[in-house]
Amino acid sequence: MKVKMLIAGLSLMAIASLALAGYVQPAPVTISINPDGSGTATGDMVSARFTDNDVEHIGCGVRLYKFADGTFFNYGFCQAEDADGVDAFCSTEDEELLDIMKATADYSFITFGWNADEECTNIGFSTQSFYIPEHTSNRGKGNN
Repeated sequence: MKVKMLIAGLSLMAIASLALAGYVQPAPVTISINPDGSGTATGDMVSARFTDNDVEHIGCGVRLYKFADGTFFNYGFCQAEDADGVDAFCSTEDEELLDIMKATADYSFITFGWNADEECTNIGFSTQSFYIPEHTSNRGKGNN
């Protein structure tokens, strides 16, 4: 009887450890807007993409235009919308902020801030295993 209980207990522990394998940290989009129009937005791309609502999103992008005279125009932007429909946008031509925007990766946590003129003032990314959605796991499929 003790052996059966021990086996049952070990089986439950094994199942529980499989269910908890890999920490997951959802971070829904959160936007804070100050009275002067400046503000901050944070959230991770996975939580925004797989939320139950159809408005939530967050991300950044860069654009580079080359003109006929050989000059360039390089700018970037970040945008977000939370579950309540509050939206945020900023843009920049600052090379250091553009470098940060270019460093984003799939499944990133994103944070950005802007001033009253909708100019980006800070941008940050965090790409961590706990932002990867559970359904993309290759666990147990022999992939290295």
